Amino acid sequence: MAEAEGSGEDNSLAGRAAKAVGGVVLEALETDKVGVAADRWAEALRIARDDLGLSFFSWLSAVHWANDPQVGDALSEEVTERFELLCAVSDVTAGELVVFSTDLGASDPTVDSLIGVYPGADWHERECREMFGITFLGHPRPENLYLPNGFVGNPLLKSFPLLSREVKPWPGEVDVEDMPEVTGGG
Repeated sequence: MAEAEGSGEDNSLAGRAAKAVGGVVLEALETDKVGVAADRWAEALRIARDDLGLSFFSWLSAVHWANDPQVGDALSEEVTERFELLCAVSDVTAGELVVFSTDLGASDPTVDSLIGVYPGADWHERECREMFGITFLGHPRPENLYLPNGFVGNPLLKSFPLLSREVKPWPGEVDVEDMPEVTGGG
C-alpha cells in the first residue's frame, strides 16, 4: 500500500473509516481512499457497512502494477509488482463514498470474497477473476462472464499481448488534443 498522508487527526470520512477498520488513508487524487491489509479485506468492508453506514456497494476492480508490459512503453519509474484491489462503497443519504484498497501478491492474488458482505460484489469479483486472475475465496460461482471456457490468460494483465494494445499501447502516452472551436450558429 502507498504511504499514509500526514500524521495528525483526520476527521474526514476516509480518516474515520481508516481508524474504524485498522487501515490507513492513502493518497488518492481528491478521493477518499483507505488501504487495508489483504487478510482484513472482507472484515474491513463489513465494518464499513455496519458501523459507518456505507451500505451501498458501487464497484470493485483491480489494477495490475507491473514493470514490463507485453506491449507498449515501459513505465517511467519502477513499481512494486502486485495487484491493487479497489472497492467503492458509500452511504445512501449524503452520497459520501470511500474507496477501499488492498494489495495482493503478483504471483498468486487471493483474497476473501465480499459476497457475504455486499451481494452486489458477485459480478465484479467474477470479472476480476476472469480479467486479472484474482481468486476470491468463498465465491460460490467463479465461472466466466465474457470469455469462452478454455480461454487461456487474463486479458487485463499488462503481460497479456492484447491486440488492441498494438494499436494504442498500454500504458502508452495519452495524446490530449484541444477541443475544436465552435463556429456558426449551432
